[in-house]
Amino acid sequence: MISRYSGIETYYEEAGGCLAKMGHDVTVYCRTYFTPKQSHFRDMRLVRLPTLRTKHMDTLLHTFLSTLHACRERYDVVHYHTLGPAVFSYLPRLFGARTVVTVQGLDWRRRKWGRLASAALRLGEWAAVTLPDRTIVVSRTLRDYFRRVYSIETQFVPNGTKLAPLTRGPNLARWNLEADQYVLFLGRFSPEKNCDLLIRAFEHTATKAKLVLAGGSSYTDEYVKEIRRHASDRVQFLDWVSGPALQELITNAALFVLPSDLEGLSLALLDAMGAGVCVLASDVPENRELVDDVGFTFPSGDEAELSRMLDLLLSDPEMRKRSGVASRHRVQESYLWPQIARELERVYRDAMGSPVSTATYKSTQNEFQPKDVGRGAA
Repeated sequence: MISRYSGIETYYEEAGGCLAKMGHDVTVYCRTYFTPKQSHFRDMRLVRLPTLRTKHMDTLLHTFLSTLHACRERYDVVHYHTLGPAVFSYLPRLFGARTVVTVQGLDWRRRKWGRLASAALRLGEWAAVTLPDRTIVVSRTLRDYFRRVYSIETQFVPNGTKLAPLTRGPNLARWNLEADQYVLFLGRFSPEKNCDLLIRAFEHTATKAKLVLAGGSSYTDEYVKEIRRHASDRVQFLDWVSGPALQELITNAALFVLPSDLEGLSLALLDAMGAGVCVLASDVPENRELVDDVGFTFPSGDEAELSRMLDLLLSDPEMRKRSGVASRHRVQESYLWPQIARELERVYRDAMGSPVSTATYKSTQNEFQPKDVGRGAA
């Protein structure tokens, strides 16, 4: 795999792979410190560039270096992800490329950022709707936000996932877990994800199931240290999991829980739904877009109601099964990666102003960039 860090890198890997399979040349810009030394992956060209591994400079410096490199290339479309990198989205236009920014969420609201970082991300929000040729949002909630605040129309292209079959393997035994006997949280251990809330709510349940939290720090070491103090026979922590082990972990879960108070459109939640797992999420609008009528929600921040819903769902395997089937069907209708790639291609073509047949797609940790291969661009 290209990345083993979080859901957004999976986006680059899967969407880029689909675009390459569709006939587009794809270049992916990667960080040297967690990307293997290889020149190609799944028909995508990889460019590895350094950065400073600090909370505030990591993404900024890597995206800046990637942008400078991209400006020397003959890319047709430079596609940036998230608010911070959007501030560079005008530079490739000076060299003849079109640019696209995807807003994955309102990052300035994340509790891990201080005032200065939040202000910088607010600037990135302005840049995301001002500097590129096209702006994409991953949820209808974000589309409504930009209509209300900036009076602009954005392009709605959601995140995606795969339909994952039930997988048996050696990892559950290695982790001392049993199929259908654990609740799963998957993602970054960051304050807005509310892992602490989930742990407290779970500790008040009567279930014999375990709670498994898989992920790691996102420059939130103190928060991670605090929640890890709750590790016990019932509450288990795993590091970042990827590949077949990740599929085994997700598909065998009794219940997937996302208690966050801030989301864009959760890739982890989509993955669980694509695996046919019953999902329980906080009722923030972005989660409800996915979960309403197929999964379950609880009032955001309500520990007592979360605990009650955990007890209710864990005591009713038939209810969980029906919900998992419905969730999987929803994913199949609207959120599979090939569908998402076709929507991205549509936006690229629109940005170029003419239909095309072949192009190049470039991705970094925070950006995509399709490249001209002589027959136009998508």
